Amino acid sequence: MGGKTKKATFNFHPDVLTALDEAMAEGAAPSKNALIERALLRELKELRRRRRQARWEEGAKDPVLLRDISEVDVAFKSADVETAGRID
Repeated sequence: MGGKTKKATFNFHPDVLTALDEAMAEGAAPSKNALIERALLRELKELRRRRRQARWEEGAKDPVLLRDISEVDVAFKSADVETAGRID
């Protein structure tokens, strides 16, 4: 990520802080900030994945979207067959 950082203050349960200290003692990251940032980025990525999955599931129930997908599939079927014949 690099670049500028901005100070933020958070409160953690003492058990979390103890686990953080243990992870640092094991060399899990160059700093507590780096480890927390890495964990937070991983969690945020998972949240985005879940939101995207929910949108796909919602779209799978949308008759207009399903009709559009079907129409595109039909429109490209002959093109796909033609192209497949040229692939060696």
